[in-house]
Amino acid sequence: MLPYIALTTAMLLWASSFIALKTVFQVFDPLFVLFCRMVIATALLLPLMAWQGTRWHYRAGDWKWILLLGLCEPCLYFLFEAQALLYTSASQAGLITATLPVLAALGALLFLRERLGRRAWCGIAISLSGVAWLTLTSESSAAAPNPLLGNTLEFLAMVCATGYVLMAKKLSSRYSALAITAIQTVMGCVWFGISLLTPWASWPQAFPADAVFWVVYLGAFITLGAYGLYTWSVSKVPVAMAAAFINLIPVFTLLLAGLLLGERLNGWQWLACLLVLGGVMLSQSGKAADT
Repeated sequence: MLPYIALTTAMLLWASSFIALKTVFQVFDPLFVLFCRMVIATALLLPLMAWQGTRWHYRAGDWKWILLLGLCEPCLYFLFEAQALLYTSASQAGLITATLPVLAALGALLFLRERLGRRAWCGIAISLSGVAWLTLTSESSAAAPNPLLGNTLEFLAMVCATGYVLMAKKLSSRYSALAITAIQTVMGCVWFGISLLTPWASWPQAFPADAVFWVVYLGAFITLGAYGLYTWSVSKVPVAMAAAFINLIPVFTLLLAGLLLGERLNGWQWLACLLVLGGVMLSQSGKAADT
């Protein structure tokens, strides 16, 4: 049962990141938060790598895939997600993460030549139409001042996450999970560090204790904890089964956003949620049937 407990915990941690980001962005500049998150994760990860050791077998030309991996996630992924949470609610952003397995399936078809059956294609179409419905029926509010823009940015973040999944799969035979995570955090430090020097970033004038806690939580528990638990679990259970647990993220996000942020969805949005989750489940069952 331990791998399944670890998977569920990882999904709960990832869902809580939407709450943490939505809260801390009200105090600190998003670029400052993301830079600190990467620095904290790197500071914790490097001693762990020195203690445990890592697998690193560089092959000529790998630099292109390594660069693309880091550019997809964390660089562009976190940039899109940070901006998305300025315009949409944590509930809606969390729901759009349910499209990641769908987009990953499309990416595998295009770049890895993994074929899909008709049921999977039908599920993909239903899920994406649910995301479109959710966005078009969203109303502006204090938590979501521009949901159309925010949901679009979150969807672009999922496209970047798909690129990361494909690159990680390509490199995982030669590089350990710790090595891949270190590549991400170091590139994130450089990317967001340079971004902080631009005119669009601002340094905080004060450091409230609760906001500092959320930043440390994001760096230590989300960037390292959630990714570590997920990576360990994938080594113990089939990859397809582990991917199915991603569908818990929107469920946990809706619950946490309602409890901690007081966010609520209207009736049409709930129907769109069911459409997204139903489409994802159909696409996953379609892939299972084809294999």
